[in-house]
Amino acid sequence: MEPLEATQLWQAQAADLAALAGKARLRTLAPRTGIDFASNDYLGLSGAPRLRAALAEALARGVPTGSGGSRLLRGNDPEHEALEAEAAAFFGCESTLWFGAGYAANVALIATLPQRDDLIIYDELIHASVHEGLRLARAATVMAAHNDADAFEDAARQWRAAGHKGRIWLAVESLYSMDGDRAPLDDLAQVARRHGGILVIDEAHATGVFGPEGRGLAAHLDGRPDVICLRTCGKALGAEGALVCGPAIVRDFLVNRGRPFIFSTAPSPLMASAVREALRICADEPERRAALAALIDHAATVLGPLGATVSGTQVMPLIVGEDARTMALAAHLQAAGFDVRGIRPPTVPAGTSRLRISLTLNATPGDVDALAAALREVL
Repeated sequence: MEPLEATQLWQAQAADLAALAGKARLRTLAPRTGIDFASNDYLGLSGAPRLRAALAEALARGVPTGSGGSRLLRGNDPEHEALEAEAAAFFGCESTLWFGAGYAANVALIATLPQRDDLIIYDELIHASVHEGLRLARAATVMAAHNDADAFEDAARQWRAAGHKGRIWLAVESLYSMDGDRAPLDDLAQVARRHGGILVIDEAHATGVFGPEGRGLAAHLDGRPDVICLRTCGKALGAEGALVCGPAIVRDFLVNRGRPFIFSTAPSPLMASAVREALRICADEPERRAALAALIDHAATVLGPLGATVSGTQVMPLIVGEDARTMALAAHLQAAGFDVRGIRPPTVPAGTSRLRISLTLNATPGDVDALAAALREVL
């Protein structure tokens, strides 16, 4: 490429960014400042003493910081194997496979498991990582109305009525990160069962927070041959990566056919040690979930009257609508010492820009009261 052509390319991209700025949709990286109402560190584990001690202990016994290669080469460490065995026992599934990130795990699941004659029915608000998997998938795809089990049922029936014989895959989240609402998992599991399908559940924002010992909203479905769950380790578990939980054949197939797994350098064995300890903390310290539940109830009473969605979960969006006003409100709150971020399209549907208020154990009930007071002023 000639230098002039490269310059023209960068000028075109600069114009694209300028257009985003004109719509108040330009993204920038901002430092962590103020009281945490933005992160997904729901149980406050990312800085927990037990997690730090586990890392120090792992270093002391020689666990390496890096893996040195993909897991199919020399990157497969005993810590990876130990994590996957312990996670399978913790979640009550046949096997698990650990990925370096939830995004890569979702892409691998959706792009690898459904085959050419299959159908994937996905929730209209499902995460961008699933959409990337859909783009790479060989199967046909159909979007279903958000959290509407009947819409999934209708799509499955119509596809079967057209004479298709392949497998049906249902892709949903158990708790949606921008609205805080929960999927009707039992109804969706019945749809999957009626049509001989597979239910794929992204438990990213429920893992650690809900279910017995923090095993998630889909804990009662674990172990079923027609259910696959993704458990993110970088949110409530305070570490990094994601676990695909399901039948042993799913693990084996992803190891052999899942390109995001095969061709990625294995995650840090040291981080595997951290996830192992995070699972133990979930089992040993139910008081963390109880404290978060109390904080959610308190926030509902003080933030709900100001317009925040009372979702019954740790995600309480305040829908503003207009992009520029959303970012102005977020800037006011950040200047007042509260780390609240504005979320705009395309992350959320057009016209629904919002303040995403995330409740974590990094904030106290008093902090929630102070946030409410600041919101009352700026609104």
